[in-house]
Amino acid sequence: MLDALSIGATGMQAQQLAVNTIANNLANANTPAFKKGGVSFTDLMMLDSAQALPADLDGDVGSVGPLAGVPQSGAGVGIASVAKMFDTGDMLKTGSAFDVAIQGDGFLEVTMPDGSRAFTRGGTLKVNTDGMLVTQSGYALKPGITVPAHASSLTIDSQGHVAVTVPNQSSPVVIGQLEMVRFANPGGLSAQGDNLYRSTDGSGEAIAAKAGQDGIGTLAQGFLEGSNVKMTDEMVNLMIAQRAYEANVKVVQASDDMLGMINNLRK
Repeated sequence: MLDALSIGATGMQAQQLAVNTIANNLANANTPAFKKGGVSFTDLMMLDSAQALPADLDGDVGSVGPLAGVPQSGAGVGIASVAKMFDTGDMLKTGSAFDVAIQGDGFLEVTMPDGSRAFTRGGTLKVNTDGMLVTQSGYALKPGITVPAHASSLTIDSQGHVAVTVPNQSSPVVIGQLEMVRFANPGGLSAQGDNLYRSTDGSGEAIAAKAGQDGIGTLAQGFLEGSNVKMTDEMVNLMIAQRAYEANVKVVQASDDMLGMINNLRK
């Protein structure tokens, strides 16, 4: 009975994490470039239960018949991974010169305040007080592009070239090119919040490439990538997780009732 209690508890914990992940997905259904999370489960180590069985008349422990193998019982469910799903979201037209969407598997690279590298698919940009082109949260884009104070317009082409219109110039002036990277396994990236990710051993190191090359994708100015959360899918997953949680609660309750019956036998 104690095994059933602990196994049921692992099921409840696993489904609670699934519900939490779904809740976070739903909360960010309208967050640009948000990538939904998914939980993968695995069975816990099988336990050899032969020693727990009574001996038969011949003294053989755990024997339940001539064809019986070594009895085993599961130990419950564990969490294999909680990973981001990097399928592309819908393109949302904004018309803003400072919005760019990545059409492909690439990421923009940014420099964090401590000098470390991070990566994002969030394309809402702005110019900070120093004239640097930065993300909405103020992180500088690689390779570090400074927009002239007297620039009257800004364009970003599909290859990431940033050009501005300045006085006394008949054509736009290219002031830099946004750097992009890709990963062998984007699902292994570590989410940092604020649409930022860091590389891990699971994701592999960032592979630099030019926009439009090596499957990294191109940039679309005036658009943002929408969240890849599908409301219908998440609601279905929520109902499945809820039913699974309820089933595990019933296992725990039934085990508790059976333990109560055993205790009452002593009275």
